[in-house]
Amino acid sequence: MRKGLGLAALVIILDQLSKWAVLASLPLYASIELTGFFNLVHVRNEGAAFSLLADQPGWQRFFFIALSLTVSAFIIGWLRKPAPALQHTALALILGGALGNAIDRILHGNVVDFLDFHLLGWHWPAFNVADSAIVLAAGMLIWMSLRPPHEQP
Repeated sequence: MRKGLGLAALVIILDQLSKWAVLASLPLYASIELTGFFNLVHVRNEGAAFSLLADQPGWQRFFFIALSLTVSAFIIGWLRKPAPALQHTALALILGGALGNAIDRILHGNVVDFLDFHLLGWHWPAFNVADSAIVLAAGMLIWMSLRPPHEQP
């Protein structure tokens, strides 16, 4: 469990440091083109993934904070149980990502996003380190679920 909490803490630290750097150096809605397919931007998301519920009058902030804290409590419980190392790693990444974005909602009322990938004028919704950790973890869990039980890492 200690390793899982350490990994979650590392995700939170990297997430918050990167968001602090964006807040300190880029005005809101600013964009810096780094490559032909990647920009650093400063945008805010009051909703969830893909700005789900962002158009609501404000209740979603407290809903997503409560959801993040509830999920985090369950994950801490799961980390206490024996499981494959890859599963613990994925759970720790989700824990760190959920808490990283919850911190933003508590401090700013929204989530700071800054990674903007695009191709041929089509932009993927901007995201951050916490979001990346959650997506990576989801991929790991899906990959594990597709493997036969005798091949689980």
